[in-house]
Amino acid sequence: MTEKYKIYLSEDTKTRLINDAELFEFFRNDGTVNLNGFLKELIVNYFDQYRRDNDELLNDMLSELTSVKALKSEDASVLADKIIRTYINKKEAVSGKSAVITLTVSGESYSIIKIIENNLLKDNSLSGYIKDMFLSYLSIPRNKREEIIFKETYETINKAIANNRILTFSSSNSHSKSTISVEPYLIATSKEEQFSYLLCHNSDYYKDHTFRISRLRNVFITSDTFERDEKVQARLTQTGLRHPHSAAQDIHAVIRMTERGKQMYKMIVKNRPAVTTVDGDKYEFDWPEMQLEDYFRRFGKEAIVIRPKSLKTRLKKYYEEALDAYGK
Repeated sequence: MTEKYKIYLSEDTKTRLINDAELFEFFRNDGTVNLNGFLKELIVNYFDQYRRDNDELLNDMLSELTSVKALKSEDASVLADKIIRTYINKKEAVSGKSAVITLTVSGESYSIIKIIENNLLKDNSLSGYIKDMFLSYLSIPRNKREEIIFKETYETINKAIANNRILTFSSSNSHSKSTISVEPYLIATSKEEQFSYLLCHNSDYYKDHTFRISRLRNVFITSDTFERDEKVQARLTQTGLRHPHSAAQDIHAVIRMTERGKQMYKMIVKNRPAVTTVDGDKYEFDWPEMQLEDYFRRFGKEAIVIRPKSLKTRLKKYYEEALDAYGK
């Protein structure tokens, strides 16, 4: 069964939902953002938590209101519900452009919409209820929102970690789309990106790996177990604390920055390498080389690599190829 619904909200809320759909890589085959597919996952995976949190808030408020002797219990219930919907859930700006989303639901998302329609609306509209759910979702930190959207993936990974079981999966950013087999150790969140990563090990190749959880597909717990290695655990724990987006070994780099470069380093926080020491205009880093290259590509002449030679060569080649492309 498939049905369409109009959801009315602010332009800002719609934009933020589209941003999350893009960040979590919900795309159609033509490369456009699949907002509807994203919202279906949101409704299915967040409905129980949203309802539970709302009920808990309502019960706490009702308990406080019923303690007022002059207020009847039925009046307290109505007042508590009205306070939540009027003051707590009205997080959108009063002014500004309004927007509409056509939500097409089927399967599990359709069943949840019907549960809401038949049991939970009271004097609220379906559009209002769904809008309030979206606003509640957007009030949560991004890494926790990622955990909601990819709920099944998180649960599978955590189960494999708890039971020392081998995981297999494919990755959406892998060109080969081949199946990857790993020993899962922990989940860590990048403070700069607010994305979460699976930190794992492949004993066949003696290599540590990190994978962004929102990019994992077909995650499966095998019947094979592994023996947890304390050295690997310690190494990956340290990686998770420093740079969970990369399990590569650190190199020591010295980079000379202009005043503009120093300002850029303060402003560009995504995947920003942690500085080890600063001596005037010389910044020293102990960080994976590829991550340093990716980060400082945006700086141009404002950040010049002094050493190592390999990093200097990488960036020099990048700029030379860009200059050549512009010259054609």
